[in-house]
Amino acid sequence: MLAESDGAAAVRLARSALVASIERPERRDAAAEFRTVPLPAVFDEPRGVFVTLRRHPSGDLRGCIGFPSAVFPLRVAIPRAARSAALDDPRFRSVRAMELEALRVEVSVLTVPEAIDATPRRALIGQVTVGRDGLIVDRSGASGLLLPQVPKEFGWDAAEFLAATCEKAGLPPEAWLSPATTVRRFEAEVFGEESPGGAVRRVALD
Repeated sequence: MLAESDGAAAVRLARSALVASIERPERRDAAAEFRTVPLPAVFDEPRGVFVTLRRHPSGDLRGCIGFPSAVFPLRVAIPRAARSAALDDPRFRSVRAMELEALRVEVSVLTVPEAIDATPRRALIGQVTVGRDGLIVDRSGASGLLLPQVPKEFGWDAAEFLAATCEKAGLPPEAWLSPATTVRRFEAEVFGEESPGGAVRRVALD
């Protein structure tokens, strides 16, 4: 479990990388300047992570990209995810400098995803806990991921959450009912700014 100070450091790192990426978009590796900065030891551990950008004060999504698997240490993954959330999320135009003072930064540090299955498949509903689990679905090269905070924001139950994750993958909403679809769950520790550049708090998911 991350300490509160680790979560605050993660969000500050994401914001620093966000600002640097907007100011110098030609630099492709957002992590380069953060490889040697002093950070808590956990930042040298590979972890899955997502960086979410939200408009303030509405909380509307402005960008969200990350790494579901632990392929990079946090000091590398967080800056790269922050840059991609700002400049590469296909759902939005690139973030502009004038927006930075109106965006809140949120960092989700993930556990290792684990596959879940059930017979009959509808029993998967009982294996998904809204407010704790994030979901990943994979089928025939298509993949979709939704973070644990998403179903809470929309008021979904477990079945709706499964269906929405399938739709995120470009699959029919009922695709989770097929044994050909792999469903994985994970948990996340989420930390976010209370206001743009402001104090950081742990985000309660339940």
